[in-house]
Amino acid sequence: MPVIREARSGATTRILEMPDAILFPRKVAPPDDAPLLAHTLFAIKHEGVDLAILSQALPQVPQAEMQAELDLHPTSRFARIAAMLWEHFTGNTLTPTLSDKVPYVNLFDPARYYTAAPGKLHPRWRVRFNGLGELDYCVTVRRTETIQSILDMDVFARMDAFIASVGPDILDRALHWAYLSETDSSFEIERESATQDKSERFVQLLRHAHERRPLSEEYLTELQNDVISNPFDQAMQYRTEQNWLRRGGNGPASVTYVPPVPDDVPGLMHALEDFANQPPANVDPLIVASVVSFWFVFIHPFMDGNGRLSRFLIHHALCRSGKMAKGFLLPVSVAIKRHEADYLAALESFSKPVRALWRVRVLGDQQFDCETSAGATPYRYWDATACVEFGVRMVREALEHDLEAETRFLIGYDEVARRVDAQFDIRNADLATLVSSCFREKGRVSNRWRKQLALRVQPAAFDAIEAAVKDVFFSDESDPVAP
Repeated sequence: MPVIREARSGATTRILEMPDAILFPRKVAPPDDAPLLAHTLFAIKHEGVDLAILSQALPQVPQAEMQAELDLHPTSRFARIAAMLWEHFTGNTLTPTLSDKVPYVNLFDPARYYTAAPGKLHPRWRVRFNGLGELDYCVTVRRTETIQSILDMDVFARMDAFIASVGPDILDRALHWAYLSETDSSFEIERESATQDKSERFVQLLRHAHERRPLSEEYLTELQNDVISNPFDQAMQYRTEQNWLRRGGNGPASVTYVPPVPDDVPGLMHALEDFANQPPANVDPLIVASVVSFWFVFIHPFMDGNGRLSRFLIHHALCRSGKMAKGFLLPVSVAIKRHEADYLAALESFSKPVRALWRVRVLGDQQFDCETSAGATPYRYWDATACVEFGVRMVREALEHDLEAETRFLIGYDEVARRVDAQFDIRNADLATLVSSCFREKGRVSNRWRKQLALRVQPAAFDAIEAAVKDVFFSDESDPVAP
């Protein structure tokens, strides 16, 4: 996997952190011909902990060289971290010379990463593993302004305030809209049409999120069967064959992503299940939900249904946090559908570099042979920052732009209906159609609807609807949001 930010040495007197690189003074950085261990220790100190790279680099360091560094700097934070990881990745043993009085150090710097607390202590090296997951399966999320600003706004407090601010009738109607819209959008993202049967099955799936059942192969397989109506595509367990994702075209270039080999799926899914079922208590549920959703879709444990299930897992994680009111739902897929290009970019932050690690050959009849020498490492250790940034943004938008806006529309709709009903007798279905259409047209009933409903609606009623919609929704020049 490529490094997140490349380290470079150049004409500078201080360390400069840029979006895509870190620039170091030449006198600070080790020379190009320095031993691998020197470069590794420098990277841990200045660039952070990248387990995908360290799992490949540290086993190349000779044991004698690693031991000599420890003998020379027995209490060095970075030497101890390297030694602990070296032992873990090689299975060999070094000799520490540390007393119990040496303070513990964090594997991941909490100022740079979102980390787990209190973490797991490794007494031999006085190192605290505080990563998201376990040492064999660990996701990293770097602290960014985008993520932190959304966490600081406390979405869950906003949800509670929203619920308290509306009456039960409006809330029920808004949530009914949310469940249906979440369903439609999730299918649209997959470029599938949602039949009534499919829609009803997915709405029931969304309601399962509030059961807060722990994830397991049995439960996820049950959910996969719920979202897939074709019995031939319903799974009995995690996949036992290789799959791949394609877009239009022929040949290897049409394969855009290759998930892990089947033998690696059980271990990866067990790690995901553990993280989802027992997330670090100090890590915000929005981060947990984003990690679980994207990690699931990257593992792709089933032959079909992975995309819809991955978005369901956002709701599942939020509900398991205990911070979501019973029955409450944020229409996250509605927000995702509105930002599909950003969704693709978040997916490709992982899928593109992973695809480059695979050699794909055509076998014929739309079948491919996929090989990689990277093993499961890219799927065990990955940087989820871009995915979490996107995920928390969509949760915020689902609340602010979609659910709150729909609620405002419903309140406004009721006022328009009250005014029109006081003057005219119009069928409820016709009134709903006309008000929604008039709203979308910014206060104008189209000629098409005037002609189509001319035998059921008086001409003056059309004008009354226009006047009421303009007054209720557009009189203050606020930014209306379509229902």
